[in-house]
Amino acid sequence: MTQNLMQGKKGLVMGVANNKSIAWKIAQQMHKQGAELAFTYQNEQVAKKVIPLFDELGAEFYEELDVLDDQQFTQVFNKLNDYFNGELDFLVHAIAGGPNKDELQGKYVATSREGFIKAMEVSVYSFTKALQLAQPLMKGRDSSAITLSYYGSEKVMPNYNVMGVAKAALESSVAYLADDFGEEGIRVNALSPGPVLTRAACGISDFRGLLKAFSERAPMKRLVKGEEIAKSALYLLSDLSQGVTGEIIHVDGGYNIIG
Repeated sequence: MTQNLMQGKKGLVMGVANNKSIAWKIAQQMHKQGAELAFTYQNEQVAKKVIPLFDELGAEFYEELDVLDDQQFTQVFNKLNDYFNGELDFLVHAIAGGPNKDELQGKYVATSREGFIKAMEVSVYSFTKALQLAQPLMKGRDSSAITLSYYGSEKVMPNYNVMGVAKAALESSVAYLADDFGEEGIRVNALSPGPVLTRAACGISDFRGLLKAFSERAPMKRLVKGEEIAKSALYLLSDLSQGVTGEIIHVDGGYNIIG
């Protein structure tokens, strides 16, 4: 693979939870390709796991961010603006969640109002809010933003329920944001990876059964690897995809094409 595709580029990675996170795999790939990275993380509990990871990459900027707190959102991006001298070349949004685990079982119709609203705020609006605040830093830099979706946005998946609805809204947001920012040189896309055993995935009931079914049905007859997802992220975040925006790219071994 060509090296240093991200040399001289500055990026923010949101959503690393531990060393198994897709966001972490993407961060490692960006670092390997020469990018300068900044991070946000969820809370103090997560900080214990992720700050040592950030230190591994020599990152000097990492801030706690509750994506439900607009004031904290603004404060973090003001600090990011100062740190990167008003320049940002890419943004990785890998944040999802909201409902309690029991709302991801049974039927979607049982979703509570609170669970629905929180899923939308955490999984969908946080990407829109991040781009609102990132826009002044990214404008005119041929920059790129990506988020992470899942096939449950397109088809009914067992035990995914309101998160499937939230991911559908996220994918629609990608299209509208791509249209909003296209003339400013900001590309907006999403990756839709196959299932990977991460902390977020552990909230899905019988997730290991889902992994087994995926590997049996996917044309490639195996699970996808975090490193493979990260390489697809590299394509979208680098100059290799300068003409691509508003896309949802599946990295799932072809699972989505099977009837």
